[in-house]
Amino acid sequence: MAHLFEPFQLKGLDLKNRIVMAPMCQYSVTAKDGKPNDWHFTHYTSRAVGGTGLILMEMTDVHPDGRITDYDLGLWSDDQIPAFARIIDAVHGYGSKIGIQIAHAGRKAEDAAQPVAPSPIRFEGSQYKTPREMTTDEVKRMVELFADAAKRAVAAGVDTVELHGAHGYLIHQFHSPSTNRRSDEYGQDLARFGVEVVQAVKSQLPSQMPLLMRVSAVEYVDGGYGLEHMIEICREYQRAGVDMFHVSSGGEGRPGARKPGNYPGYQVPFARAIKEALHIPVIAVGMLEDFHVAESVVGNCDADLVAIARGMLRDPYWAIHAAQALGVTPEVPKQYTRAF
Repeated sequence: MAHLFEPFQLKGLDLKNRIVMAPMCQYSVTAKDGKPNDWHFTHYTSRAVGGTGLILMEMTDVHPDGRITDYDLGLWSDDQIPAFARIIDAVHGYGSKIGIQIAHAGRKAEDAAQPVAPSPIRFEGSQYKTPREMTTDEVKRMVELFADAAKRAVAAGVDTVELHGAHGYLIHQFHSPSTNRRSDEYGQDLARFGVEVVQAVKSQLPSQMPLLMRVSAVEYVDGGYGLEHMIEICREYQRAGVDMFHVSSGGEGRPGARKPGNYPGYQVPFARAIKEALHIPVIAVGMLEDFHVAESVVGNCDADLVAIARGMLRDPYWAIHAAQALGVTPEVPKQYTRAF
């Protein structure tokens, strides 16, 4: 059997294959209430029909002002739980597992009247405002908001939770020396906010539910951190309770000369480096939609799982088509078996 279609287990999470649908914002909430709607239902369930092992729902925010835009998902209220549960139940009906990526955009919250951040450093771009530096008490309250959102995700029926610590959003802003210039304990220890979030979220998860975390392995701006810095930050997050890292890169500023060209697998070496340094499972992501490239990432032990992003936007049945390309009999709903 192709390596991509071997089952995978992490604590109580059992996956039928190594294929992950990467979280991708849809900006499609219609009432600005943070609730997923019929678009989201079709979007996620179609990938379950298409054979994806693990679906990660898009960035879902812990506070209304933590959204990138007012059209993003949220889990700041119990009223939002049923809309998520409807999708999660349907995805389970097609044999896939599903998690929610929990986050706060920090200084990248475009529609917030006054964004907040570790330090009052504005993100580049005309749509962004200069954020207000959070007080120490506000930082501690933010940790609680992450825990509350995780509790709601569990109530909705998720199989796992992913924290978004990448792409220049709030957790990333705290662990980056380029965006965290604080003088309190959250500036003296760049991992502290993320560690407290991990611990608080972990306390809300069933003991056998793994906690995932997406990180940017390197930054591409002048003065940005490199891989060794992120490995040490991840080491602290692992000690706090992260069970698997989802390894991306960049997002903290406009990419400069430090960014390599975008090519299939360009982020895979970062995933392998974190996997080897910390002896922890990892998800690789970034232009991996070529079936044979994805297969090689798992087959070469560069990563344990492969996340497909834009490739799965183009093809909801990516996993089925990957199976066919790799000589594996695809697992399809009985209604579709006549086509295979």
